[in-house]
Amino acid sequence: MNLTTLLDKIIGRQEKNSKNDAKKRLQLVLLHDRIDLPSEKMEEMKKEIFAVVSKYIDIDIDALEMNLEKLDQCVALVANIPIRKAKSLEESPKS
Repeated sequence: MNLTTLLDKIIGRQEKNSKNDAKKRLQLVLLHDRIDLPSEKMEEMKKEIFAVVSKYIDIDIDALEMNLEKLDQCVALVANIPIRKAKSLEESPKS
């Protein structure tokens, strides 16, 4: 390891690795193809999931993320939903 590499690691600079970035993008495209879910359906599902969650908790709509990720031999739908606060009993829908 040379001095430049060591300094980059210490101050947190990471190497630009376009090969790994391209590989990750290709894997994501392949995941979408493998599960045969058009992007329109993914967006529709995302809106519905977030609508249900927002009935019970106050969420940050601008920071929502939903992605497909490969975990071992399966594909997982992963949602990152920043929570502001839980809604009170009066605000939550009645069962």
